[in-house]
Amino acid sequence: MEIFTKQLTPIDFGKGLELPQYNSNLKTLQHIQGTIELSTIVESATGTRLPEPVTIHCSTIRGSLVFKTGWFGIARDFALKSGDTVTFFQEVNGGAQFKLKVRNVRSSKEEM
Repeated sequence: MEIFTKQLTPIDFGKGLELPQYNSNLKTLQHIQGTIELSTIVESATGTRLPEPVTIHCSTIRGSLVFKTGWFGIARDFALKSGDTVTFFQEVNGGAQFKLKVRNVRSSKEEM
């Protein structure tokens, strides 16, 4: 089940990936108090996966859910930039409970 899709902004690379606030699918994460670890499979739009699930720390900061630890490494490993898109799913797959699919704007244009 898709939880959210977000086009990345410069803030997502400085302070952490802030999840969209007005999304009814976020109910699965809105019970978080403090920080929770989300075991997440990370995959590019072309199907390339990181070899192991990534543990993303999701925290509540000033009333918003934010991905911090784990997110910055994903952004670096996939060379994400402002304008790229991420889609986060709840999907049980082996030891992971979630999947993050990343789409680089540059890669999308090259596929056309």
